[in-house]
Amino acid sequence: MPSPRALRTAVAGVSGYAGAELARLLLTHPRLITTPPLFLGRMGEDTGAVALTSLHPQLSSLPNADNLSVAPFDWDQLQREGIELLFTATPHEQAREWAPIALGHGIRVIDLSAAWRLQHDANRAIYKLTDADPTLANSLQNEAVYGSPELHGAQIKSARLVANPGCYATSIILALAPLLRANLVDLSWGIVADAKSGVSGAGKAPTSTTHFMYAADNLSAYSVFGHRHTGEILEQLHLENSQLQFTPHLLPIPRGILSTIYIRLTSMGSIKQIQDVFDEFYISAPMVRIRRSHMLPQIQHVVRTNFCDIGFQLSPDGKKLVIVSCLDNLLKGASSQAVQNMNLMTGWDQTEGLI
Repeated sequence: MPSPRALRTAVAGVSGYAGAELARLLLTHPRLITTPPLFLGRMGEDTGAVALTSLHPQLSSLPNADNLSVAPFDWDQLQREGIELLFTATPHEQAREWAPIALGHGIRVIDLSAAWRLQHDANRAIYKLTDADPTLANSLQNEAVYGSPELHGAQIKSARLVANPGCYATSIILALAPLLRANLVDLSWGIVADAKSGVSGAGKAPTSTTHFMYAADNLSAYSVFGHRHTGEILEQLHLENSQLQFTPHLLPIPRGILSTIYIRLTSMGSIKQIQDVFDEFYISAPMVRIRRSHMLPQIQHVVRTNFCDIGFQLSPDGKKLVIVSCLDNLLKGASSQAVQNMNLMTGWDQTEGLI
């Protein structure tokens, strides 16, 4: 049900790329114009308050932005301000520590890190997370809802803890879920997911493989057989590791993801059959746009939008299918998906502030 009063929100970790996009979306959200978010830094940062627009000048002149500051993180301030929903755009370890505390204060959480996405210990091990209270953490892990509105919308509405999906995982899961649920994929042949992302997907801190001199005029594969989003894809699609080969690549562009996915069908298919499967699965999913075959999406169609675009082509013999899925990794792959989840959790239309 919609909140009886204006929703009080807070964002922890607003300094990054996804944090900046989340701030923009929340500042312009029609339900939050009169109650702008509280913006907070990370625990332990004792730098004092800084103007939001000095951190992100691109937000200047948006509603309330020029009058807002990013304050040091403080649980007492969250309670004084009556915060009801906390977005954590922080490192995984910090989100793993903070979510139990927030929930203990009666504050719901949408976490943009990977701290709560994975239910299986073997998949979560790649993040090397530790818990001060393992019993409580396990309980909350079981309660956490994977924040894919298209797959888990009903559960998100009543959730206290939503684990926002990863960007690569979103593009691949949305492309495959309709076909797998319709039992159209011949898993004995395996699935190949070849995905390419802009450099912002690696975060704001520069590294030897993301700075300009490495990434410009280049295309490189990385984390072959070991990317940390693989576990999300396997869990959400109920696949075995042997049934999926996911290989990510770094594109020399700022943002956007294009995933090309190769499958073999269980029986000879038709374009109409595949089109109907996608259309019916996403009939109530306003942030997913299904292209007509043979129209394939491109990154330029989705960058700086909140949509995931999906298209496909079927081989002449009707046995092999190629699906192309595109989204903006900072939006549908992160911040706008978090806002979509907020809308569901508060009983608002899931497109509010996004379309």
